[in-house]
Amino acid sequence: MPIDQNTFTQELFNILDETFETHHGIYLDHGTSLYDTLKTIRADEASKPVGGKCATLAAQVAHVTFYLEVLERYIKTGDSGDNDWGEIWRTVSAVTPEEWDSYQQKLTATHQRIVTLLQNTKDWNVEYIIGGSLAIVVHTAYHLGEIRQALCTLK
Repeated sequence: MPIDQNTFTQELFNILDETFETHHGIYLDHGTSLYDTLKTIRADEASKPVGGKCATLAAQVAHVTFYLEVLERYIKTGDSGDNDWGEIWRTVSAVTPEEWDSYQQKLTATHQRIVTLLQNTKDWNVEYIIGGSLAIVVHTAYHLGEIRQALCTLK
């Protein structure tokens, strides 16, 4: 039996919203969304690697933004492009308060574009739209977990 598109998209948007912004009680505790978590992090904390071979929290945020940009293109065109997935891990480390704010603002703007793109999608019967939107939630949730675990060490 086919899934009703409205049911699917409503649930997807609720999970996406909880991942980034607003607690709905689906899978996160209150106050643990990505944006709630990032509000608690100063630039100096975002600049510290958690361990000898671990990335900084600034790199985590830059990577999530990069991934969203790749998936935005994938959802629009079905093409994810040729990407250097390691560049951010190699290049993003210590950040100033202004740079940290900039990384967070870019994440927010990219996330808002994705939400608008998905909200304006009329036909969800496209493999890369469904797969891309689910990948955004799963991948972002993974990095949210990485960030929250790192905070246990950093704070």
